[in-house]
Order: sequence, then C-alpha cells, then structure tokens
Amino acid sequence: MSSDRSDEHGANDHAEADAVPSIDDGRYLYCLVRVDESDEPTLETTGVDGEPVSVVTEDGIGAVVHACEEIYDSDDLAQIRRWLVRHQTVVDEAGEAFGTPVPFQFDTILQSDDEGVREWIRSESDTLEQVLSGLADHWEYRIEVVETEPISDEALIDHDERLRELDEQMSGSEDGTAFLLEKQFDQRLTEVRANRRESITADLQTRLDEHAREVHALERKAGASISDDIAGAGETDDGETLCRLTVLAHETDESSIGSVLDDVAAHDGLEVRFTGPWPPYTFAPELGGGEDATNARSQP
Repeated sequence: MSSDRSDEHGANDHAEADAVPSIDDGRYLYCLVRVDESDEPTLETTGVDGEPVSVVTEDGIGAVVHACEEIYDSDDLAQIRRWLVRHQTVVDEAGEAFGTPVPFQFDTILQSDDEGVREWIRSESDTLEQVLSGLADHWEYRIEVVETEPISDEALIDHDERLRELDEQMSGSEDGTAFLLEKQFDQRLTEVRANRRESITADLQTRLDEHAREVHALERKAGASISDDIAGAGETDDGETLCRLTVLAHETDESSIGSVLDDVAAHDGLEVRFTGPWPPYTFAPELGGGEDATNARSQP
C-alpha cells in the first residue's frame, strides 16, 4: 500500500512517471470500520473521481474501498484538492454509517482485488483489532481561539512592570536614548503578547486534559492539508488566532469540552470556534507498512 505523494516537478517528473507501476486490479483504501458481517454492509456514496464505493469485510472488520487501475496524480492542484475532499467525504460518511473509522491517507492503494484486501485484514488482524477498539466512539474535535478585540498596549503596560519602566524612561529621555528605549519597549511588548498567548493555550490545554484522551497544539496558522482545513485559516478577517488545538475525546465528553470552551468564550474580545466530531485524522496510526504492503509509486 502507499500514501506517498510528491510535489517535486521539473527534472524529477520523467523519473517519477517511469517509477509508477500499472495496476491491473487494485483497491483504493479510504478507511477501516467495525461491521456486522451478517448485514452485508454497504455505503451508498461515490468515491474519488465518482467511483462506486464498497465495503470489503473480514472477521468483523470492513475496509471501505473502490476498484482502481491507476494512482491519482496530477499537476492540476485544483484536481488534487477535489480528490482530497472527496476522500475525506467518504471517510466522514463511513463514520456516520459504522461508527469511528480509522482513515487511510489519500492515494493509499492495495495492488490486489477484494480477496487480497481480506487477506491483508487477516494478516494484520491483531493490530487492526487493537486500533479499532482503542478508537471506538472517540472522535476528533478542532478548537480555535480567536482574539476579535486585541488587548491594548495600555492594558499590557498596566500588567507588566518592565513595560511600565521603559514607558516612563522614554518619556524623559533625549532622542537618541529614547530611540533605543523604544526598541526595547517594542521587543518587550512582543514578548508579553507571546507569553499571553502561551498562557491562554496552556490553561486551555490543562482544562481540556480533564475531559479528553489527547490534546495537541497545532500551528496558529493552518497548513494546506485537508485535516487542517477543518479549523480554517490561522489569521482571519475579524481577528487574530491565539491558538489552535486538536482533541481526541469520547463522544460522551463532547458536552464537557463545550462547557470549558464556553468559559473561554465568556472573556471579552475572545471567540472560540469548535468543530467536530470528525474521524480521528490526527490520532489514527498510519497503516500499511508491513511486508504485505506495496508502494503504488515505486513497486517494480
């Protein structure tokens, strides 16, 4: 199986094309789910490029797949994004139908038919059972704290002794000295704002830890990945993002997490954006690295 993608172009394009194998009868993998085989589970949706999706089952584990004969690669970024969004949509719909899914990365392909998928599930059954059981009824939630009304310099000066000292010194200094003091003041002001962001983040993480299994801090500005798109951009038109967090929690703890966030949102000038539940994109382990795995790009 493979989830590798390359963004390199130019001289590497021909070499990469030569390394991409043909796939006679492969299966594109979206996610794994827990199923009741007696019900012959199905998923009424279409996958990447409109392909029909099926659920291949073995011993209570279902792999959501579609049949494919090639990997999904393009120089058209808009096309790649459409594929990525469709991949995520299928995983989301599988979660609604069967419970918490374990997602595969985009472009993960097993170079085999349905029976090959069943054989892989059997060979990895111990690991897959552990992963599915561990994530059962757990979902990912994304949190973004945005400062819609930035705290004023005056308020920060009132709460920081060093800023007050520098402010007083500047008012009674000659131009040359005042210039140097102003640089120190601006540097200290930047530090105080950063410390405030870190304090808000740390306090929120500590409170969320009481209700979540895992809490991870993300970059304040979202990247280009689909999972980061869940939370939106880090810099918004109506404020500055103070922190972004991703949380893995049991579905019964969603209301408790919401209560913590309500307390944060009660502070003047702060807005909390809370999305989910989502499949555990951030917390699911990467699957398909064993001897039975094949790389759709480099397998000879």
